[in-house]
Amino acid sequence: MTTAALTAGLERIPDQVGYLVISEDGVLASAGELENDEHTAGVMMQMVRTACRFRLSGSTDAPFKRMSVILEDFVYVVTISGQKVFVVKRQNNQHEPVNV
Repeated sequence: MTTAALTAGLERIPDQVGYLVISEDGVLASAGELENDEHTAGVMMQMVRTACRFRLSGSTDAPFKRMSVILEDFVYVVTISGQKVFVVKRQNNQHEPVNV
């Protein structure tokens, strides 16, 4: 699969500032603030491996398809598809709730 095919659509995600496409063999593609960021790739893969250990009893389905890591200024959105892990770093534009 070509890099263009792997990253199709990732550039168009609103507020994205970088992305990683990761397999068990390592980083397949990266751009923006996550370009060549092997450390973040390793941390995200460890989080995915840990989350995959939590299965509901009797279920054969993957325990999750998408995971969000929400920090003050940005959000990592992690999606698993076709033996690949897609990580997109987005600006966190979430506003504080308004108390009336």
